[in-house]
Amino acid sequence: MSDKHLSSGSVEPPRIQGLLRVYSMKLCPFAERARLVLRAKNLPHDIVNINLQNKPDWYLKINPKGQVPTLLDGDKIITESLDIADYLDEKYPTNTPLYPTNPDAKKHDQQIIRDLSPGPISLLAQIQYGVRKCTPQEALEILLPATQPLEDELAQRGTTFYGGDKPGMVDYMLWPWAERVPALGPLLGADRLPLTAEQIPCLKKWAKIMLTVPTIKELYIPPSILVEAAQARKTGTLSYAKLFNE
Repeated sequence: MSDKHLSSGSVEPPRIQGLLRVYSMKLCPFAERARLVLRAKNLPHDIVNINLQNKPDWYLKINPKGQVPTLLDGDKIITESLDIADYLDEKYPTNTPLYPTNPDAKKHDQQIIRDLSPGPISLLAQIQYGVRKCTPQEALEILLPATQPLEDELAQRGTTFYGGDKPGMVDYMLWPWAERVPALGPLLGADRLPLTAEQIPCLKKWAKIMLTVPTIKELYIPPSILVEAAQARKTGTLSYAKLFNE
């Protein structure tokens, strides 16, 4: 395991036989998805963090694209956050199943997750990283129509979480981006986005309750860190050591 983000010139930490390993990066929302599922299902694992600005040569042999997350399960290598999430839920069905048991309901949840990108996920990233230059009000006008289907779905279900009375796969796959919304206001020069009380009430309530879930609390990244990281990316000064006291 390596809490420090390993870079070029490093040596891969020794693997432990029979233990799942996820190659990650603390700021990556896609990698956060994999870590959330591992924690939610209480699966023993270790984490090796990768410096994506200066990738180790040994990691490129594991994942030639150099992306995270990557799951290592013995000799099996799984990449892409959704593939990892589905793989873990299918291989360990008795460890807190995250999809509905009904096949049609499961397919519906999987479609919701697929629709997140290039929907609200892509739009949020464009605003967060400055690809779209906009004011806080303009950002809201871009994001609200994209998130309305999620609001309507949760309202229709009438449950605390998309998974019912506890978080399911939709909740965990959506959360890393919901976690980043509070950082948008400061990145755009405001305290927060100018949401009114009438706008997306179900999603706002959901996000507040998600923050009380133990798995979410364990991996939560404060908005201040996200803002600092996003600003550092723009200037090419991102330092994992500074952000996470490595």
